[in-house]
Amino acid sequence: MRDIHSHIIYGVDDGSETLKQSLEMLQAAEDAGVTQIVCTPHCQSRHFDAALIKKNFEELKRHTESVDLVLGYEVRLEKLLDLGIERAHEFCFEGSDEFLLELSSSLMPANWERVLCCLQEQGLRVIIAHPERYRYIQADISIAERMMRNGCILQLSANFAQAGRLNPIYRCAKKLLDAGYVVALASDAHVSEDYWVFKTVFEKYEHNLMLPAGEYDGKGRGDVPLPDATPDSTYQPKHQRMHVSAYRPELCTIGL
Repeated sequence: MRDIHSHIIYGVDDGSETLKQSLEMLQAAEDAGVTQIVCTPHCQSRHFDAALIKKNFEELKRHTESVDLVLGYEVRLEKLLDLGIERAHEFCFEGSDEFLLELSSSLMPANWERVLCCLQEQGLRVIIAHPERYRYIQADISIAERMMRNGCILQLSANFAQAGRLNPIYRCAKKLLDAGYVVALASDAHVSEDYWVFKTVFEKYEHNLMLPAGEYDGKGRGDVPLPDATPDSTYQPKHQRMHVSAYRPELCTIGL
Protein backbone atom coordinates (compact mmCIF):
# COMPACT_ATOMS: atom_id res chain seq x y z
CA MET A 1 0.00 0.00 0.00
CA ARG A 2 1.31 3.44 -0.95
CA ASP A 3 0.89 6.51 1.26
CA ILE A 4 1.35 9.72 -0.75
CA HIS A 5 0.97 12.29 2.04
CA SER A 6 2.85 12.05 5.34
CA HIS A 7 4.63 14.42 7.71
CA ILE A 8 7.06 11.78 8.91
CA ILE A 9 10.30 13.73 8.45
CA TYR A 10 11.28 14.98 11.87
CA GLY A 11 11.96 18.57 12.89
CA VAL A 12 10.79 20.32 9.71
CA ASP A 13 7.09 21.12 10.16
CA ASP A 14 4.13 20.32 12.45
CA GLY A 15 4.63 16.57 12.06
CA SER A 16 7.22 14.40 13.77
CA GLU A 17 9.47 16.32 16.16
CA THR A 18 12.28 13.80 16.66
CA LEU A 19 13.95 10.89 14.91
CA LYS A 20 12.49 8.61 17.59
CA GLN A 21 8.96 9.75 16.75
CA SER A 22 9.63 9.25 13.04
CA LEU A 23 10.80 5.69 13.69
CA GLU A 24 7.65 5.03 15.71
CA MET A 25 5.62 6.30 12.74
CA LEU A 26 7.58 4.02 10.40
CA GLN A 27 6.81 1.00 12.57
CA ALA A 28 3.13 1.95 12.72
CA ALA A 29 3.06 2.34 8.94
CA GLU A 30 4.65 -1.06 8.45
CA ASP A 31 2.14 -2.61 10.87
CA ALA A 32 -0.65 -1.02 8.83
CA GLY A 33 0.60 -2.65 5.63
CA VAL A 34 2.22 0.42 4.07
CA THR A 35 5.09 -0.44 1.72
CA GLN A 36 5.92 3.05 0.41
CA ILE A 37 5.63 6.48 2.02
CA VAL A 38 5.96 9.73 0.13
CA CYS A 39 7.33 12.10 2.77
CA THR A 40 5.59 15.44 2.15
CA PRO A 41 6.67 18.19 4.56
CA HIS A 42 4.92 21.54 4.28
CA CYS A 43 6.28 24.03 1.79
CA GLN A 44 4.31 27.05 2.88
CA SER A 45 6.16 29.59 5.03
CA ARG A 46 9.25 31.76 4.97
CA HIS A 47 10.82 29.25 7.35
CA PHE A 48 10.78 26.52 4.69
CA ASP A 49 14.25 24.92 4.71
CA ALA A 50 14.81 22.52 1.81
CA ALA A 51 18.36 21.71 2.92
CA LEU A 52 17.24 20.66 6.41
CA ILE A 53 14.39 18.60 4.96
CA LYS A 54 16.76 16.68 2.69
CA LYS A 55 19.28 16.16 5.50
CA ASN A 56 16.66 14.76 7.90
CA PHE A 57 15.06 12.70 5.14
CA GLU A 58 18.37 11.00 4.35
CA GLU A 59 18.95 10.34 8.06
CA LEU A 60 15.51 8.77 8.40
CA LYS A 61 16.03 6.71 5.26
CA ARG A 62 19.17 5.18 6.76
CA HIS A 63 17.05 3.72 9.54
CA THR A 64 14.60 1.75 7.42
CA GLU A 65 14.71 -1.13 4.99
CA SER A 66 11.16 -2.46 5.11
CA VAL A 67 9.33 0.70 3.95
CA ASP A 68 10.39 2.57 0.83
CA LEU A 69 10.70 6.30 1.55
CA VAL A 70 10.34 8.87 -1.23
CA LEU A 71 10.84 12.60 -0.82
CA GLY A 72 8.09 14.98 -1.88
CA TYR A 73 6.42 18.15 -0.62
CA GLU A 74 2.99 19.48 0.23
CA VAL A 75 3.19 22.82 -1.55
CA ARG A 76 0.91 25.69 -0.60
CA LEU A 77 -0.33 27.63 -3.63
CA GLU A 78 0.75 31.01 -2.25
CA LYS A 79 4.27 29.68 -1.54
CA LEU A 80 4.50 28.25 -5.04
CA LEU A 81 3.67 31.62 -6.55
CA ASP A 82 6.21 33.27 -4.24
CA LEU A 83 8.95 30.82 -5.26
CA GLY A 84 8.01 30.98 -8.92
CA ILE A 85 5.70 28.54 -10.65
CA GLU A 86 8.48 27.62 -13.07
CA ARG A 87 10.24 25.92 -10.13
CA ALA A 88 7.35 23.53 -9.45
CA HIS A 89 9.26 20.52 -10.82
CA GLU A 90 11.73 20.90 -7.93
CA PHE A 91 8.97 19.91 -5.49
CA CYS A 92 7.52 16.88 -7.29
CA PHE A 93 7.61 13.45 -5.71
CA GLU A 94 11.12 12.07 -6.17
CA GLY A 95 11.45 10.33 -9.54
CA SER A 96 7.91 11.30 -10.53
CA ASP A 97 5.85 14.02 -12.20
CA GLU A 98 3.37 14.05 -9.27
CA PHE A 99 2.91 17.39 -7.51
CA LEU A 100 0.96 17.70 -4.25
CA LEU A 101 -0.79 21.08 -4.09
CA GLU A 102 -2.49 22.56 -1.03
CA LEU A 103 -5.06 25.32 -1.51
CA SER A 104 -6.50 27.88 0.88
CA SER A 105 -9.05 26.30 3.21
CA SER A 106 -11.30 29.36 3.38
CA LEU A 107 -11.23 31.21 0.06
CA MET A 108 -11.24 29.59 -3.35
CA PRO A 109 -8.19 30.89 -5.25
CA ALA A 110 -9.40 32.93 -8.19
CA ASN A 111 -6.43 31.84 -10.29
CA TRP A 112 -6.40 28.11 -9.52
CA GLU A 113 -7.31 27.03 -13.05
CA ARG A 114 -4.57 29.19 -14.58
CA VAL A 115 -2.04 27.78 -12.08
CA LEU A 116 -3.18 24.26 -12.90
CA CYS A 117 -2.72 24.93 -16.61
CA CYS A 118 0.82 26.24 -16.01
CA LEU A 119 1.70 23.14 -13.98
CA GLN A 120 0.29 20.79 -16.57
CA GLU A 121 2.19 22.60 -19.32
CA GLN A 122 5.33 21.61 -17.39
CA GLY A 123 4.21 17.99 -17.63
CA LEU A 124 3.15 17.69 -13.99
CA ARG A 125 0.25 15.69 -12.59
CA VAL A 126 -1.42 17.78 -9.92
CA ILE A 127 -2.75 16.13 -6.77
CA ILE A 128 -5.09 18.30 -4.67
CA ALA A 129 -4.41 17.71 -0.97
CA HIS A 130 -7.40 17.07 1.32
CA PRO A 131 -10.22 18.83 -0.64
CA GLU A 132 -12.64 17.84 2.12
CA ARG A 133 -11.17 20.64 4.29
CA TYR A 134 -11.87 23.45 1.82
CA ARG A 135 -14.97 25.46 2.69
CA TYR A 136 -15.86 26.19 -0.93
CA ILE A 137 -15.93 22.46 -1.73
CA GLN A 138 -17.95 21.80 1.41
CA ALA A 139 -20.42 24.39 0.13
CA ASP A 140 -20.42 23.19 -3.48
CA ILE A 141 -19.06 19.74 -4.24
CA SER A 142 -19.31 20.39 -7.97
CA ILE A 143 -16.07 22.39 -7.60
CA ALA A 144 -14.33 19.08 -6.86
CA GLU A 145 -15.78 17.66 -10.05
CA ARG A 146 -14.49 20.71 -11.92
CA MET A 147 -11.02 20.10 -10.53
CA MET A 148 -11.16 16.51 -11.72
CA ARG A 149 -12.33 17.50 -15.19
CA ASN A 150 -9.36 19.88 -15.30
CA GLY A 151 -7.07 16.92 -14.74
CA CYS A 152 -6.54 17.03 -10.97
CA ILE A 153 -6.23 13.98 -8.74
CA LEU A 154 -8.16 14.35 -5.48
CA GLN A 155 -6.45 13.06 -2.33
CA LEU A 156 -8.54 12.49 0.77
CA SER A 157 -6.86 12.47 4.20
CA ALA A 158 -7.95 9.53 6.35
CA ASN A 159 -8.20 11.64 9.50
CA PHE A 160 -11.53 13.02 8.25
CA ALA A 161 -13.02 10.09 10.14
CA GLN A 162 -11.92 11.63 13.45
CA ALA A 163 -13.82 14.86 12.80
CA GLY A 164 -17.25 13.58 13.87
CA ARG A 165 -20.31 12.86 11.78
CA LEU A 166 -21.73 16.39 12.02
CA ASN A 167 -18.44 18.07 11.15
CA PRO A 168 -18.36 19.64 7.66
CA ILE A 169 -15.01 17.93 6.98
CA TYR A 170 -16.53 14.50 7.63
CA ARG A 171 -19.68 15.26 5.67
CA CYS A 172 -17.74 16.57 2.69
CA ALA A 173 -15.38 13.59 2.70
CA LYS A 174 -18.32 11.19 2.68
CA LYS A 175 -19.92 13.02 -0.24
CA LEU A 176 -16.68 12.94 -2.21
CA LEU A 177 -16.34 9.19 -1.54
CA ASP A 178 -19.97 8.45 -2.34
CA ALA A 179 -19.71 10.45 -5.58
CA GLY A 180 -16.65 8.45 -6.62
CA TYR A 181 -14.43 11.52 -6.90
CA VAL A 182 -11.59 10.30 -4.66
CA VAL A 183 -8.59 8.75 -6.38
CA ALA A 184 -6.14 8.61 -3.48
CA LEU A 185 -6.60 8.05 0.23
CA ALA A 186 -3.57 9.10 2.29
CA SER A 187 -2.64 9.12 5.96
CA ASP A 188 -1.56 12.78 6.21
CA ALA A 189 0.21 11.32 9.23
CA HIS A 190 1.69 13.60 11.88
CA VAL A 191 1.87 11.00 14.67
CA SER A 192 2.00 7.20 14.91
CA GLU A 193 -1.69 6.70 15.60
CA ASP A 194 -2.54 8.23 12.24
CA TYR A 195 -1.43 5.01 10.55
CA TRP A 196 -3.97 2.97 12.47
CA VAL A 197 -6.59 5.48 11.30
CA PHE A 198 -5.27 5.19 7.72
CA LYS A 199 -5.52 1.38 7.75
CA THR A 200 -9.01 1.40 9.27
CA VAL A 201 -10.41 4.01 6.92
CA PHE A 202 -8.77 2.43 3.86
CA GLU A 203 -10.30 -0.95 4.63
CA LYS A 204 -13.71 0.68 5.07
CA TYR A 205 -13.70 2.81 1.91
CA GLU A 206 -11.42 0.98 -0.52
CA HIS A 207 -14.39 0.18 -2.73
CA ASN A 208 -15.27 3.89 -2.99
CA LEU A 209 -11.96 4.90 -4.52
CA MET A 210 -11.94 5.59 -8.22
CA LEU A 211 -9.22 3.11 -9.14
CA PRO A 212 -10.37 -0.52 -9.44
CA ALA A 213 -7.38 -1.63 -7.35
CA GLY A 214 -8.49 0.64 -4.54
CA GLU A 215 -5.28 2.58 -4.15
CA TYR A 216 -3.48 5.29 -6.07
CA ASP A 217 -0.16 3.95 -7.33
CA GLY A 218 1.03 7.01 -9.23
CA LYS A 219 0.15 5.62 -12.65
CA GLY A 220 -3.04 7.58 -13.28
CA ARG A 221 -6.64 7.66 -12.18
CA GLY A 222 -8.35 5.65 -14.87
CA ASP A 223 -11.39 6.72 -16.86
CA VAL A 224 -14.46 6.50 -14.65
CA PRO A 225 -17.81 8.25 -15.31
CA LEU A 226 -18.56 11.07 -12.87
CA PRO A 227 -21.95 10.98 -11.11
CA ASP A 228 -24.00 14.05 -10.25
CA ALA A 229 -22.80 16.27 -7.40
CA THR A 230 -24.77 17.87 -4.59
CA PRO A 231 -23.98 20.93 -2.42
CA ASP A 232 -22.96 20.75 1.21
CA SER A 233 -22.84 23.14 4.17
CA THR A 234 -20.62 26.22 4.30
CA TYR A 235 -19.20 26.15 7.82
CA GLN A 236 -15.87 24.57 8.66
CA PRO A 237 -14.39 24.82 12.17
CA LYS A 238 -10.66 24.84 12.70
CA HIS A 239 -9.34 21.29 12.44
CA GLN A 240 -7.88 20.00 15.68
CA ARG A 241 -5.56 17.03 15.94
CA MET A 242 -4.46 14.90 18.91
CA HIS A 243 -0.66 14.84 19.24
CA VAL A 244 0.36 11.48 20.70
CA SER A 245 3.85 10.15 20.07
CA ALA A 246 3.11 6.51 20.85
CA TYR A 247 1.12 4.23 18.55
CA ARG A 248 -1.98 3.72 20.69
CA PRO A 249 -5.16 2.92 18.74
CA GLU A 250 -7.25 3.00 21.89
CA LEU A 251 -6.80 6.80 22.01
CA CYS A 252 -8.37 7.24 18.59
CA THR A 253 -12.08 7.71 17.97
CA ILE A 254 -13.29 7.12 14.44
CA GLY A 255 -16.76 7.68 13.06
CA LEU A 256 -17.25 5.47 10.01
